[in-house]
Amino acid sequence: MPQKIIRLVADSSGERLDRYLTGRLPEYSRTYLQKLIGDGMVTVSGRVAKAGQRVSAGERIVVTVLPVPPSPLTPEPMPLEIIYQDDDLLVLNKPAGMVTHPAPGQPGHTLLNALLAYLPDLPDTGGDATRPGIVHRLDKETSGVMVVARSAAAHTALMKQFKERTVKRVYLVLVAGHLEPEEGVIEADIGRDPHHRQRMAVVHRGREARTCYRVLRYFDGYTLLEVRPETGRTHQIRVHLAAIGYPVVGDSTYGAKSEHLKRHFVHAASLGFKIPRSGEYREFKAPLPDELEQTLKALS
Repeated sequence: MPQKIIRLVADSSGERLDRYLTGRLPEYSRTYLQKLIGDGMVTVSGRVAKAGQRVSAGERIVVTVLPVPPSPLTPEPMPLEIIYQDDDLLVLNKPAGMVTHPAPGQPGHTLLNALLAYLPDLPDTGGDATRPGIVHRLDKETSGVMVVARSAAAHTALMKQFKERTVKRVYLVLVAGHLEPEEGVIEADIGRDPHHRQRMAVVHRGREARTCYRVLRYFDGYTLLEVRPETGRTHQIRVHLAAIGYPVVGDSTYGAKSEHLKRHFVHAASLGFKIPRSGEYREFKAPLPDELEQTLKALS
């Protein structure tokens, strides 16, 4: 596979180069674009780009895309709960406790390892051989609906929908406290916690984040919510709810420990998007897992 040259003219100023490229080249992952920058394969106005530099409008950006190396991932047969599949994509119900893809400290036994055993031909989307087919992630302890691309074209189309915020995501979340008002919007920038780098936090000049919620039911000391994140920041729902004083039940990082749960009460109940090939809008749902149902019964 020969190298590919991509030429862009910046149409805005102030954004980090890696984020700017991720937004303009959704077919490539941010990790892969950062690697290209680090390897000197990106130039800005004729000069080799530096990590973290800011883009200025009018600058000419040249990206040299390298051939994709073979995937280092190992297929691992594991049970998968498939909700829907066609030639372009697969929708599944991810169980709690499963990491989406390999990362430092979790080299295997992930959802992606299971997917590769089920679909050996997953595309090396965006030149990133470490995350073939992955369009979005769910936290390890979050259960529910996920979509995976089975072709490069589907990956690009789905990433575009996520970027344009047309994907409809609905989560069921239990928080500690009696949350009022019954409907609301949380708008607060999210970034790395400056004091705990493994955590996220509401920070000044972080990335824009917006979360809508409505109350489904009140319990004694708890509130069950329907949550619709409009952006997709890391740990967004958990960080936002903790920031307004209503931490997620069972969340050992940002929330409130629970005698009823060993995981946090966040479930991706519904995911709606346009099927890439047909353009038809469809919604896919995953029922509440037994341990979460039992928690609600215990509170009742």
